[in-house]
Amino acid sequence: MQCSIDSYDFSGKKAIVRVDFNVPLNDKFEITDDTRIRAAMPTLKKVLAGGGSLIIMSHLGRPKGVTEKFSLKHILAHVSELLGVQVAFAEDCQKAAAQVAELKPGQALLLENLRFYAEEEGKPRGLAEDATDEEKKAAKAAVKESQKEFVKTLASYADCYINDAFGTAHRAHASTALIAKYFPNDKMFGYLMEGEIKAIDNVLKNASHPFTAIIGGSKVSSKLAVLESMLERVDNLIIGGGMGYTFLKAQGGHIGNSLHEDDLMPAALDILAKAKEKGVNIYLSVQTLVADDFSADAHTQLVPSNEIPDGWEGVDAGQKSLDIWKEVIMNSKTVLWNGPVGVFEIPAFAKGTLQIARDLAEATEKGAYTLVGGGDSVAAVTQMGFADKVSYVSTGGGAMLEALEGKELPGIAAIKE
Repeated sequence: MQCSIDSYDFSGKKAIVRVDFNVPLNDKFEITDDTRIRAAMPTLKKVLAGGGSLIIMSHLGRPKGVTEKFSLKHILAHVSELLGVQVAFAEDCQKAAAQVAELKPGQALLLENLRFYAEEEGKPRGLAEDATDEEKKAAKAAVKESQKEFVKTLASYADCYINDAFGTAHRAHASTALIAKYFPNDKMFGYLMEGEIKAIDNVLKNASHPFTAIIGGSKVSSKLAVLESMLERVDNLIIGGGMGYTFLKAQGGHIGNSLHEDDLMPAALDILAKAKEKGVNIYLSVQTLVADDFSADAHTQLVPSNEIPDGWEGVDAGQKSLDIWKEVIMNSKTVLWNGPVGVFEIPAFAKGTLQIARDLAEATEKGAYTLVGGGDSVAAVTQMGFADKVSYVSTGGGAMLEALEGKELPGIAAIKE
């Protein structure tokens, strides 16, 4: 039975909380963006304020075993500072029972990186490249068996379980999905997860119309399922970024050296046909900023999107495209944005993506519900100072994509069961 974090009595109880502290670190192990840590603070502070104690667990990076640079000890001081209490550290998440036993109400313990163990993801490690299928099968079975003890140990530390890690909700990992069954009447979402679920429901189940989705990014292959899902829900679909060139070429356009996927041109044409059949308006770029090299100091020019010269490649949406898209956005009551419409990491080619961020802030001010999800989209609204001027900014890239595809996320399903 799912509980509510607002009504749960944490007094005298130990809460094990799965957070997403997978933050970027520089070569001095300094945090360069603490957004994810800050996002978890309301949930963690709620437990402490309610008279409970905290066991905090997270992953960091993708280590293949114990790796110094992926140790959570590097973020311990910052977590302590934000939480307002001195957080203790367990160097081995499977051998923390003594430290957990000493926890008093108002105290917190951070467990070492869960992914130092193969059992967290349930995938075998260290297999020889020439391992046979039988050996792979045996290794996988062995990890799955030891995973049971791994989960059981984590669960033994606490009286209740909170999942507040939307960024890993699409993974059926030990700490996100399997542990929940040990707390049939004492499992709940944290505030961040509650917010993410509500935001997704607002666009997938309760959207006001006209509903516009802006889907960008480099490849059609990574967003094909999202595009298919959106056709069932939206009135307008703006397709930008590198993926747009596959659609343009499929329609007979000349795209020069622009990024595209020839094998997905039939799928692109199929999406266009389905959109027409369902009455969904598709908006591709009509004008493109092109460059003669993939670099900040390249020569550039504006050309029609389906007339890109040989030797040139599309790097950003042109102003004519942005003007058309803005009109669509401003006439919408719900807007979902996932993925940049240009090469956002190069400032000279970021104008279109930043313009979309500005347009969404303006649409929100006029009463539209706006949801932004996906790394570069989130970076754009943050960079523009608009993170608090749109309705919701999602913290989960892969999780958001799978949710938009209509999939049930294991980390969410485990709490709701």
